[in-house]
Amino acid sequence: QRGAALVQLLNPPFNHSDPSPGYIQGYVPGVRENGGQYTHAAVWAGMAFAALGDAKRAWELCSMLNPIHHTDAPQTLAVYQTEPYVLASDVYALSPHTGRGGWTWYTGSAGWMLRFMQESLLGLRVEAGTLRITPCLPSHWEGFAMNYRYGSTVYQIKVRQTTTAEGAEITVDGVEVPGPGITLVDDGNAHSVVIQVHPTGAKPCKSE
Repeated sequence: QRGAALVQLLNPPFNHSDPSPGYIQGYVPGVRENGGQYTHAAVWAGMAFAALGDAKRAWELCSMLNPIHHTDAPQTLAVYQTEPYVLASDVYALSPHTGRGGWTWYTGSAGWMLRFMQESLLGLRVEAGTLRITPCLPSHWEGFAMNYRYGSTVYQIKVRQTTTAEGAEITVDGVEVPGPGITLVDDGNAHSVVIQVHPTGAKPCKSE
């Protein structure tokens, strides 16, 4: 529901279903898994779109899930009725409470949202001492910059979208490395990393 900024699960809700789908029918229709926004699942949907290379839809879901966008005006705050700085585990989907947040400070949804933004959208992954960045970016972004601390070492990373790159081109301190990842070294020094990638849509937003 774009108008209400809702990413629903199992719509329409179960009400008097026979056979019963189980415990989720115990929720009021339009709440949590029973036809409301169950934020865990909504985040996983965004992660799936990013893995498919659908940056437009992945970032749209990220924007819809971001609590600051539910509280950026008196009118939206009156509907959402909860904090702008924590994620709501669920958002109600039926009148008269459509768009109202519930069960905030629930760390499971927040943890998945953090992974969605860092790993699926910005593409940062650390696996067995190797840093991989396979971003899924909006087409109008030129790129982004971030610092990653590894022990006492800071990696100053710049990611650029360019149509001239052959796959992902990576330089560390001005020296090209084969990739697709960077072997992390904790030597206490600052390292400059530049990664050039194809614009999202030209190639999938995922590691080979």
